[in-house]
Amino acid sequence: MTFTDDSAVRPSELAIVELPAGGVELAAYIAGKLCHDFISPAGAVMSGLDLLEDPTAQDMRDDAMGLIRQSARKMVAHVHFARVAFGAATTSEQFTSAELCNLVKGLAEGGRSTLDWRIPDQAVFTKAQARILVNLAWMTLGALPTGGSAVVTTREENGWIHLIGSAEGARARLKPEAMTGLKGERLVEGLAGQWIQPYWLWLAVSEAGGRLDVAAEEGRVGLIAALPT
Repeated sequence: MTFTDDSAVRPSELAIVELPAGGVELAAYIAGKLCHDFISPAGAVMSGLDLLEDPTAQDMRDDAMGLIRQSARKMVAHVHFARVAFGAATTSEQFTSAELCNLVKGLAEGGRSTLDWRIPDQAVFTKAQARILVNLAWMTLGALPTGGSAVVTTREENGWIHLIGSAEGARARLKPEAMTGLKGERLVEGLAGQWIQPYWLWLAVSEAGGRLDVAAEEGRVGLIAALPT
């Protein structure tokens, strides 16, 4: 898989005021994505509670409790992930690799793809690096709609850290909206929900003074965020 200059995004060359989405518009897109992510597990919890309260469905009580537990875990996983990926997270300014791996694995639980996290548990990342890494890792997994392997690793050289995601699977791909976002371009057609996280990743790399490279070929997708250390 080759990363070419055509796929390279050098956002640090752009002033923030020139970015295609920001301020209230950007906040609205992110809020919409979070609501979309939260509504499914929250709705499943409510469905489980409804079953518990239904006198005609008492034989399904164990199933209802299982649904509630599973959905509650998924909801908590989304919240923990979103605090780092989209929010200010905690007062902590640094995160270990193990912490970030658990955030991504919490969302991936039960999915079709496997996550191969090849970053030493003790490796430490700044808040900005952590935000970029978890978004990049989750997008790498998202490039495998029918299953496959997502490998996440890092490399440091010449004062730069490279955060690398590689997806390999039978139908590995990035949707057109995702490619638009990864280039830092405004969405003109397609689904905003498929665009906002890739665009947010591009913007996070931009504000860190880095560059984002994307490569895609049949069955393989690669993402590299290069950041100054």
